[in-house]
Amino acid sequence: MPTYRYRARDAQGRAVSGSLEGLSGDAVARQLGSAGMVPIDIVEATPARALGAAWLEQWGVGRPGRVDMILFTRQMYALARAGVPITQALRRLSTTSRNPQLGRTLGAVMVELEAGRDMATALSRHPKTFGPLFAAIVRVGEESGRIDEAFLRLNQHLEREQKVVEQVKTAVRYPIIVLAFVAVAIFMVMTLVIPEFAKLYGAFDVQLPLPTRIIIGTSNFFAAWWWLVLGVAVGSAWWLRRYVQSEAGRLRWHGLLLKLPIIGSIVLRATLARFARAFAMATRSGVPVLQALTVVALAVENDVLARQLLGMRGAIERGESLTRAAATQACFTPLVLQMLSVGEETGRIDEMLVEVADFYEREVDYDVRNLNDLLQPVLTVLVAGVVFLLALGVLLPMWDLVNLARR
Repeated sequence: MPTYRYRARDAQGRAVSGSLEGLSGDAVARQLGSAGMVPIDIVEATPARALGAAWLEQWGVGRPGRVDMILFTRQMYALARAGVPITQALRRLSTTSRNPQLGRTLGAVMVELEAGRDMATALSRHPKTFGPLFAAIVRVGEESGRIDEAFLRLNQHLEREQKVVEQVKTAVRYPIIVLAFVAVAIFMVMTLVIPEFAKLYGAFDVQLPLPTRIIIGTSNFFAAWWWLVLGVAVGSAWWLRRYVQSEAGRLRWHGLLLKLPIIGSIVLRATLARFARAFAMATRSGVPVLQALTVVALAVENDVLARQLLGMRGAIERGESLTRAAATQACFTPLVLQMLSVGEETGRIDEMLVEVADFYEREVDYDVRNLNDLLQPVLTVLVAGVVFLLALGVLLPMWDLVNLARR
């Protein structure tokens, strides 16, 4: 579907501009008119611009983030609650969205709704923006006539996930900044400071200690081949990104995250909390258990747990209970298994899983807030070790020079 750039006036006479996807310029003009705007100019995007936009979208540049989706679900809940038709609500949001890519996607969804498709199907055609869990909850909301509740539950789910993400970012921001400054300092010392000491020591006919020779050799390599080091670093980062995006690389990376000391335990509990919250929301919304396992497996954002959830689905299809199917998977803790068992016995699986999610989210919140206290000693030892090695390599020859001068 082509993309059109437009300039228009809103109801207050203010100039607005943006881009929309549409079957034709007339279709875009109708979208703008339905949103209460008067089109001034509508031009189809040039192929080069469209190619550039597609390339940027492929790399995830401009892709709607969790904050954008929180705002969208909150607005959709408010509009649906007020009785605004879905197509009209999408028209308004597509032209007022602060994320251009989300605005274009909503415009495409609106066109598909006008063509006769249901909203869940239209959303599922844009999996990079609306995941399978999102589409499944919306489908249940459409079938039950409670689309406003569906968007409310999605909004609450996204807000809880955003809270955990922000906590993790806050905890790791300090260590990342410290390590970055240490790396920059080492690079500056190797390229600017050590060569000057090398010239000083080269003026004396003395055998330099092994640590000093290693440091000077490394410094000479950095000074002569810094462009190669930079290129290898950038190339390695690009390759690692591409590898992690592949199925095998993503599975290995997610497995490594779960095995990391300190961090692995937090990641596991956060992932289990996300599973419990998402599965409870899906089953409470009326999604069948087998379908809920499938969509939650795609929503937990950890391929190791996702594979085990799909393994649970296979066990349930063979006649196993939910608890017994979960017990055969290694990732589920005794707490999860116990709550699943109680939920099956009482018919309140969703309530038990909400309790699990609340418990693990509180634990993750506590551990993340104390993560800096755990990492600071490690960082201190690391920085001290680097400084000690550099100082040892620089100062050892000075002692030899002092002894030589005394003779």
